[in-house]
Amino acid sequence: MNDSKLTIRILYVTEALLLVGAVGAAVRLSSSQEWRPLPLVGLLLILALVAERLEFEVRSQHLSASLVVLVLTMGLLGPAPAVAFGIVVTLPNSALRRVSRADWLNNLSAFAAFPLVGALIVRALIGDVHDPSAQHLTQSVTFALVIFGVFMVTNALDFALIATETRMTRGLSLSRQIREQFIPVQPGQMAMGALTAALAIAYTNLGLPALFGLILVLALFQYLIAALLRSEDRADQLEARSVHLASLQLGVLTTLVETLALRDRTTARHAAAVARYARALAHEVGCSEADQDLLHTAGLLHDIGKFALPDRILHAEVLSDEDWAVIRRHPQDGATLVGRLDGYGPVAEAILYHHEHVDGSGYPAGLIGNEIPLASRILAICSTYDTMTARESYRSPTTPQDAMAELRRVAGRQLDAELVESFIAMLEREGPVTFAHGDDADFEAELAFERRARKIAQPAAS
Repeated sequence: MNDSKLTIRILYVTEALLLVGAVGAAVRLSSSQEWRPLPLVGLLLILALVAERLEFEVRSQHLSASLVVLVLTMGLLGPAPAVAFGIVVTLPNSALRRVSRADWLNNLSAFAAFPLVGALIVRALIGDVHDPSAQHLTQSVTFALVIFGVFMVTNALDFALIATETRMTRGLSLSRQIREQFIPVQPGQMAMGALTAALAIAYTNLGLPALFGLILVLALFQYLIAALLRSEDRADQLEARSVHLASLQLGVLTTLVETLALRDRTTARHAAAVARYARALAHEVGCSEADQDLLHTAGLLHDIGKFALPDRILHAEVLSDEDWAVIRRHPQDGATLVGRLDGYGPVAEAILYHHEHVDGSGYPAGLIGNEIPLASRILAICSTYDTMTARESYRSPTTPQDAMAELRRVAGRQLDAELVESFIAMLEREGPVTFAHGDDADFEAELAFERRARKIAQPAAS
């Protein structure tokens, strides 16, 4: 806590020194020429104050067109007017918003520092804009490019100064601020930078009347920001609706899976174990991260069709032929349930065919070999192995070694031979204990549907 307070105090001292240093440098560099012509000084000051009053807040970031005027001041007048205008424009808004003393200091130091930096960049690249010998540069495209560059640099510097203070006093990371506040508005800022450069070159070639185009710029800025706010609101509302819909859809599946788990904990633990096996085998055979996640989800849901089974079958120790006929419908029932969830078509397909055999003797479609989706072939191996080795099953459990021998025995007829060898190699390398049958806690952890709800609500990458 003491370290945090000390860090914040150091920040405030640094900001105070930055403010004093910027003002001191501006005073030292100041000359009477920088405040001429007076009509230009007066017009820029008035427009700067007006622009700052047209401020908008977008994602906690305050945006205004005052930067346009300040950059013109940096380029057309010089360091002293730029620093003075920067300080002047921040005073009314800070007072009206009743910001804290710390925010007062942060605003003043930022609006003194970045105008000074911008003006010094112009002076370094162009020279004294009031010197007649620099006229050929100030009326050229070079000057416009310099003004555009200064706009983008000072825009970034202003953000950096404010964001640093926010990071140190409120704990909001710089990366998050850049991602959520800085990057989204950059296309608009680049457009404003281009307009600022055009106005600067128009003034140096056509004189003061050209700057009355600033009024149009301010109006355009207000329109663009209002449109941006409407767009942000619509995007936020759409994301909220998408996440809500995904949550509702997944909520139905979650309820079914958990209800099935209450009816039969064996099925729940089997689902957790198969999900873990399936992800590991998918990784073993080189599947992508997305496909590994798909297999994990399909493993959790592969027996969801058993929700429709009556208790007399679900808990039976011995199954009749009629009972097996009912059980064989569960892949189709499960695929139908999962397929109604947006974005879960591939999962539904994996569930539908996970009881197919590579020799065509499986169900429900009698697919052969590679006609069976890879995900289904992986699920079949994982489910078969776990059923044989689990403590709770329709038969007495076998040892991992006997189960692996059985997998090899049915490979090429029931199961994919190459995948079986990959699965056994993985078990022998990692050890069967690593992939032990899941318990209740494993099932709850593996389910993790809340994360899935937000993930599937996001637009798919093009």
